Amino acid sequence: MIKCVIIDDEPLARLVVREYLGAFKEVDVLQECGDGFEGVKAIMQHKPDIIFLDIQMPKINGFEMLELLDPVPDVIFTTAFDEYAIKAFDNNAIDYLLKPFSKDRFEKAFEKWLTNRVNPKENPSKTFMDNRVRNQDENSRIVVKTHNQIRIIPIHEIIYLEAYDDYVKIHTGDGLFVKKRTMSSFEQGLNPQEFVRVHRSFMIKLDQITRIEQPEKDSHVALLKNGSRVPLSKTGYAKLKVSLGMK
Repeated sequence: MIKCVIIDDEPLARLVVREYLGAFKEVDVLQECGDGFEGVKAIMQHKPDIIFLDIQMPKINGFEMLELLDPVPDVIFTTAFDEYAIKAFDNNAIDYLLKPFSKDRFEKAFEKWLTNRVNPKENPSKTFMDNRVRNQDENSRIVVKTHNQIRIIPIHEIIYLEAYDDYVKIHTGDGLFVKKRTMSSFEQGLNPQEFVRVHRSFMIKLDQITRIEQPEKDSHVALLKNGSRVPLSKTGYAKLKVSLGMK
């Protein structure tokens, strides 16, 4: 049997997906979820082969939900997202269903996944997550999972970021949080007028800097409001001077 989970905040949309799946007798719909929090729990519990996922949902959106999962499951998006995002899905081999979608369109999408499942090339969901353009909500907050809880961190609460193997440590006034994501992706997504990559392993929020020290020749350190000392590479120091208007 093919294990499936449906995640959409609209009950009617979930009903449509379930009814269309009725044409595929090998599919077992294990759970329907009304938001991303439920979705994460259901996926961790059932480990489905495929999920049908809405993007615009309350609490956390579909993209943020996927970021909390490792590995990312195979996904068919069911969305009313704008056409620019749809082009991005298409370019990255992610299938999507633009609401309202027909039974024929649904079956083509599912059969495409079935074919890819038999002859897999790569996980298209992961490719899309690595390359997509982030939306406005995600540029103002970061969603992390700690133990069995999901926490939303507003960007303005971040003090600095620190690379940690395949993860990034997010230092805030409320403590330290860890996100499985690259420092480069943060650098691309965060506002360069607020955050500066000062080292291969560090990115600083500019308004958290109190002063810059030079403990020895050709070595600089940024002292932050919380007392942290962040090393600056030569390139990072040069970038920081430009951002702070220093000569």
